[in-house]
Amino acid sequence: MLRHLALAAALLAWLPVQAQLPEPVTQLLAQGGMRPDSVGALVLRGDQVVLQHLAERPMQPASIMKLVTTLVSLEQLGPVFRGRTELRTNGAVDKGVLQGDLVLRGGADADFSGEVLEGMLRALRNAGIERIDGNLVLDRSLFTPARPDAGLPPFDASPEAYYNVIPDALLVNKNMLQIDMRSTDKRIRLDMQPALAGVTIASNMRLIDADCASWEDGWKLPQVTRTAGGTIRVVLQGTYPKHCARTSSINVLDRDDYLDGLFRLTWRQLGGELSGKTVTGNAPSDARLLAEHRARTLPELVRDTNKPSDNALARTLFLSLGALEADPVLGSRPLPPAADATTYARADGAVRHWMRARGIDDSGFVIDNGSGLSRIERISALQMGALLRAGLRSNWAPEFLASMPIAATDGTMRRRLHDSPAAGRARLKTGSLRNVVAVAGYVPDAAGVQHVVVAMVNDELAGDGRGRAVVDALVDWVAKSGAPAAP
Repeated sequence: MLRHLALAAALLAWLPVQAQLPEPVTQLLAQGGMRPDSVGALVLRGDQVVLQHLAERPMQPASIMKLVTTLVSLEQLGPVFRGRTELRTNGAVDKGVLQGDLVLRGGADADFSGEVLEGMLRALRNAGIERIDGNLVLDRSLFTPARPDAGLPPFDASPEAYYNVIPDALLVNKNMLQIDMRSTDKRIRLDMQPALAGVTIASNMRLIDADCASWEDGWKLPQVTRTAGGTIRVVLQGTYPKHCARTSSINVLDRDDYLDGLFRLTWRQLGGELSGKTVTGNAPSDARLLAEHRARTLPELVRDTNKPSDNALARTLFLSLGALEADPVLGSRPLPPAADATTYARADGAVRHWMRARGIDDSGFVIDNGSGLSRIERISALQMGALLRAGLRSNWAPEFLASMPIAATDGTMRRRLHDSPAAGRARLKTGSLRNVVAVAGYVPDAAGVQHVVVAMVNDELAGDGRGRAVVDALVDWVAKSGAPAAP
């Protein structure tokens, strides 16, 4: 602890020394019409501050905030952490009939899918259960509130997009419907996967003469209606090109309706019957386990969070920090209940406790949902730099570094820095919002010496590649540094 505090003090002592942004960076800022004070940056070589620019100022980080969530998750939950989904009941089984409710209990299982649900229901059939004489109870109580999505306004104009999915403890298929759209010059044919009992899809799209590659230009938010008989109809809106075939995934159904339709159709296809309704509730304390599924271990989920910058996975891990703890046998177990504390508040506390234990001052730090898809999240380059240094010292440093995109190679960095010595060597998490571009990670210089690099641009003119060019120029400058002098 004292060593970490001493290190933080040493870094602060260095800050006034080198505040000049490299010339390639300042040139690109000027060309893009952005001010130098829209940038926060920090470059560290070991304990030495190579460059700092407004590094102490909290800024919007966008998706580089996922580095906070994933590293703290690895440290607090451990590499064997696994979320899980359970089927439970306290009803008796007599002659193939389950006499009571069947509870589907969520446990932050990031891999819960239709195929997983089918396997769990097949286990019930193999155990001799043919009919459920009770209700299907959906238990999302691991998180408080149980429906974090309820009542929240959409983040932007695309609430149906996957990146906007707000997870809960019992989210199947990320609540996504995959829609296959194929048109002729007169009609459009639709196919929906997965098929759901009581849910149909139709089109109100007008066919037009347009380039198929630009089909999204005419897309409008689908309408969802419920008929008097209780069935649900998803209706696509807008325009669509003639002679076009495209597939899109949308999040438009209420998640209770989605799970109800998926469960009933799957159970019926397996030859089972369900007499009751689908309701929300909690598993009884005496409910016994009938079937379960465990997600992949945490390092795999961390990789799938950071490489493609998956918001739903990051939010699931963040909420898990506030709801679960490591278990040496099962991989995870619920935290003891806390009065009047939301899961978000407990996750926030877990992150701050971790930071303070490593001498990282959390003043001005704001973590909203742990994914960076937020207008209020804030972190300084100094705080992010200290976190990245802690990542190098972590027991799980190999897993953490392996989760980060490699410049010019994979993930969100696959198309960037191809002509830089950083290509294939730098490991960098990216971030972008309408007015934010950021990178943070590890960049070796020309001599192979590892550097911690953080750069955030918060400017209304950061879009259209301008902010990206600025932060990539800083990475390139670091990668070219340290070269031996020419003879």
